[in-house]
Amino acid sequence: MTTPTGGETLRDRVLRAAAAMTIADGWSKVTMARLADEVGVSRQSVYNTFGNKPSLARELVLAELNVFLTQVTGAFDANPDDPVAAIHDASLAVLRLGRENPLLRGVVAGSRGADSELLPLLTTDSSELLTIAKDTVIGGLRRFDLALGPDDLETAIDVVVRTVLSHVIHPSGTPEETAAGIEWVTGRLLHPAQSHPGLTALN
Repeated sequence: MTTPTGGETLRDRVLRAAAAMTIADGWSKVTMARLADEVGVSRQSVYNTFGNKPSLARELVLAELNVFLTQVTGAFDANPDDPVAAIHDASLAVLRLGRENPLLRGVVAGSRGADSELLPLLTTDSSELLTIAKDTVIGGLRRFDLALGPDDLETAIDVVVRTVLSHVIHPSGTPEETAAGIEWVTGRLLHPAQSHPGLTALN
């Protein structure tokens, strides 16, 4: 049995191995025993860390979500005076990452049969993912002086986040086109009495 090095925990190592196996062979080929062999620990250690394979699937999706949410927080940091621009840039970064992310694309492409265990966590069973994503966006928007009350803001962000997730899973246009549409919607949700000056792509 090996000891984690460089500050990386056993959980991190198993998740990294699970992602690599999913990309290479599909989720159906990922087993707790194979992961244990890959990271150099006992199979029981993997079970003790994750409980079972469905729990591992959830942790894998949430770990990947954190990669995407880093793009969101970065967009808000880069646009401290413009919430609409922040959401546009966050959407664009997430959509571009989704197009290039090998794990996400592998999950969507291998969404039949045994490989479908991961996809519902991004679609029909995505409530936890959506809650985390919405909380991140709402947290970014709290730094702005917005006219919307808390309930209306949550509704607006729910629309935006669900739209972005839908296009990440099943894109219907380029990231740039989709982000422009999201910017247009966001401008009217956050500033209903005015048009945002940056909304030129759809006019």
